[in-house]
Amino acid sequence: AGKLTLDSEIGISENAWRKGGGPSGGSAMFAILNSRIKLSDILQGIIVQSGNDASIALAEAIAGDEPTFGRIMTERVRGLGLTKSVFRNATGMPDPQQRVTARELALLAGHIIKTYPELYRIFGQREFTWNKIRQQNRNPLLTMDIGADGLKTGNIDESGFGLVGSAVQNGQRLVMVVNGLKTARDRATEARKLLEWGFRAFEKRQLFAAGETVGEASVYGGEKGRVALRSKGTVSLLLPRGSTERLAARIVYRGPLAVPVQEGAEVARLVVTRGDIKTLDIPLYAAESVQAGTLQSRALDALFEATTGWVRKALSRS
Repeated sequence: AGKLTLDSEIGISENAWRKGGGPSGGSAMFAILNSRIKLSDILQGIIVQSGNDASIALAEAIAGDEPTFGRIMTERVRGLGLTKSVFRNATGMPDPQQRVTARELALLAGHIIKTYPELYRIFGQREFTWNKIRQQNRNPLLTMDIGADGLKTGNIDESGFGLVGSAVQNGQRLVMVVNGLKTARDRATEARKLLEWGFRAFEKRQLFAAGETVGEASVYGGEKGRVALRSKGTVSLLLPRGSTERLAARIVYRGPLAVPVQEGAEVARLVVTRGDIKTLDIPLYAAESVQAGTLQSRALDALFEATTGWVRKALSRS
């Protein structure tokens, strides 16, 4: 909402200091009690140092307290398509109601990479010094010379050692998630194996070029009966190298669309499946605006919709 900038100062409360700072014994930025720190440094403390004190302080600055921040974060990710994740705090520390899936962590990582490219660079930062304490990034992939540039490690007793990582080789980015490992070394080894296997075993296939019409959607009562649909960029997906398996694609929307339809409005989704596996699910946008049609065209659309509606009801009862 623009209420915070990278130059905004975040206060370190006693709660953030005691629960997440040096006295807690956990990973910390080692922020000083009652100090004020620029948001740009707070983000480095969170991302590079895994600072629980920085995470709590930022949550308090945004929402007043951690539980409220957890509710806001849960609502936010619902809009990103994360339907199973539930957040109760800002640190990832144990909570019986807090949970997240590996798939949804990967979706969240992809969103961060695409939406915040400037801030994403922090995830690849090798070290950060605060309060005269120099700490290295905990992500082991950054030192492996495999094209890794983020994201984040985690470790609690209930779920073991985990890592959300991303790497780029020959212009192809992969995001991987591992969890449940017994040691930090196991985490590093398995994460590397997974990325190396991914680059060997899969290749990118382009389905639609940027700006290319993906399909059409019906329009009710408009000057046109259909509107072209496009994605915001190139539509591609990863497939096993040399695979000849057939893909099935369908356009999903609630329709016909009601006028006016605004150019650039999200009105449908493209869903691609490989067998029983959903491999792609992305939004589609109206390629042009469609205004209301003439009285005669609206009357014909109404008659057609009423007729097809009767047919749908009859079929649903049969």
